[in-house]
Amino acid sequence: MKKIGFDNDKYLKMQSEHIRERISKFDNKLYLEFGGKLFDDYHASRVLPGFEPDSKLRMLMQLSDQAEIVIVISAPDIEKNKVRGDLGITYDEDVLRLMHEFTSRGLYVGSVCITRYSGQEGADAFKKRLEKLGIKVYVLYNIPGYPSNTSLIVSDEGYGKNDYIETTRPLVVITAPGPGSGKMATCLSQLYHEYKRGVSAGYAKFETFPIWNIPLKHPVNLAYEAATADLNDVNMIDPFHLDAYGVTTVNYNRDVEIFPVVQAMFEKIMGECPYKSPTDMGVNMAGNCIIDDEVCQEASRQEIIRRYYKGMDALIAGTGTEEEVYKIELLLKQAHAALEDRKVVPASLELEKAAGAPAAAMELDDGRVITGKTSDLLGASSALLLNALKELAGIDHAVHVISPDAIHPIQELKTNYLGSKNPRLHMDETMIALSISAATNPDARLALEQIPKLKGCQAHTSVMLSSVDILSFRKLGIELTCEPKFEQGKKLQ
Repeated sequence: MKKIGFDNDKYLKMQSEHIRERISKFDNKLYLEFGGKLFDDYHASRVLPGFEPDSKLRMLMQLSDQAEIVIVISAPDIEKNKVRGDLGITYDEDVLRLMHEFTSRGLYVGSVCITRYSGQEGADAFKKRLEKLGIKVYVLYNIPGYPSNTSLIVSDEGYGKNDYIETTRPLVVITAPGPGSGKMATCLSQLYHEYKRGVSAGYAKFETFPIWNIPLKHPVNLAYEAATADLNDVNMIDPFHLDAYGVTTVNYNRDVEIFPVVQAMFEKIMGECPYKSPTDMGVNMAGNCIIDDEVCQEASRQEIIRRYYKGMDALIAGTGTEEEVYKIELLLKQAHAALEDRKVVPASLELEKAAGAPAAAMELDDGRVITGKTSDLLGASSALLLNALKELAGIDHAVHVISPDAIHPIQELKTNYLGSKNPRLHMDETMIALSISAATNPDARLALEQIPKLKGCQAHTSVMLSSVDILSFRKLGIELTCEPKFEQGKKLQ
C-alpha cells in the first residue's frame, strides 16, 4: 500500500478556517489569487502523498456560500492558441472546461476576465463566443510600463480604464488556466475600483508551493523548482519577512522581486500596505499538514527524477532546453537523489541489454516490479501492460489472454490498409484486443478487470515512445518516464 505523508482532512479544515479569518480582516471582501491548479493538482498529490488532486476545490466547496469565481485569461494567450501541456487543450477551451467543472460541483462562476487586451482579434472572437453563452466578460487593458510605473498604473489612466468586475460575494477567487494569465493584476485592479467605491477590500495569495514553513532545500520545495524549471523560478528565503519578524520563511523569486512594487501599489490604493512581506500575503496551510516528513521527502525525490527524464526527453525531441536539464540535474544533487533510485529505470535497462530490444518496467502498488520486451506481436509497452495485468490477476505469464489469431487481423489492418510500417500493437490496440477476447475468455476478462489497479503505478521505457502510447499511459494514470533516446532508426510519431 502507498504510504501516506499528508493529512488531507486536517488540510481541508485548517485551510478553509484560515481563509475565513483572512476575509474577516478586511471589509468582508477578499480577492484571493489562486496559483497552480484549483483541481487535478497531480503535482501536489505526488509530492505530498495523501493530498487529493481536488483538495483545493473541496476546500472551496466548504466556502461555497461565500465564494464566487472569476476565471482569468490573457489576450496574448488566446491569440497564440497557448496549450495546457498536461491536458493538450488550448487555454480558451480550458476556460470553458473549468467553468463546467466548477458549476457541476455547486460553485458559482461569476464571470470571465480577459487581461492584457490591446485589440487582439482572437480575444474579440472569444469574448463574443462567451457572451453568446450568457457569460459575463470583462476586459483589462495593457498598461504601458507595467508593473514598475506605479504612478500610471494606480491612476484613472491605468487601472481606472479597466472594466470593474461586478461581484456579489465576500470571497472572490481569481483563477486561470495557467501561469502568466494576469491573476494578480486582476486582483489589484479590483482593489483600486473597490476603494474608489468606498469598499476596503483585501487581497491574499494561495500558492501551494513553495511551502513557506519548511526548509528552503527540503525535497518538497526542490520538487517545485524542478516542476517550474522551464520558468526559471527559484526558491529563496523571504528577506522582507526575515527583516520584519526575524523569522525565516520560504518564497520564490518572482513574488520577492515584485513585492516592493505591490507594496507601492497597495499604499497608493489603500493608503498603506497591509502586509510586510510576500509570505504575509499567503494563506497556504499545507506545511502544517505533513504528518510523515520522510514519506514526503522520498516522494519528492522521485518527482525530481521524473522531471529530469521529462526535461531530457523534451531536449532530445527539440522542445526543451539544456538550461532546464542542467537546473534539474543540480536539484537532483541537492535532494541527494540518483536516477537508479527509481526502481523501474535499472529494471528496464537491464532487460533491454539482455533482450537486445526495447524494454519496459512497471512498479506495482505493492513494490513488485514487472517487465515487458518488444516482440513480433507487441511493443514493449503493450507487453508490459499485459504482464502487469496478468500479475495482478494471478494469471501465469505464459498464458495467452489474447490469442495471437486475434492480433494478426489488427496487424493486417494497420499495415495493409492504414499505411502503418509498425505491425506491433500499441497499448490502446492491445486493450481493445483484450476487451474483445474478454467476451469469450475468462482469463482475459479477469485481466481486463485489473486495469483500475494500474493508476498511480510507476513505469519506465528504455526508449522514447510514440504519442499514442504516452497518451495511453496518461489515461491509465501510470507515472511514465522514458529513456532519452529514440528507438533505433525511428522518430517519434
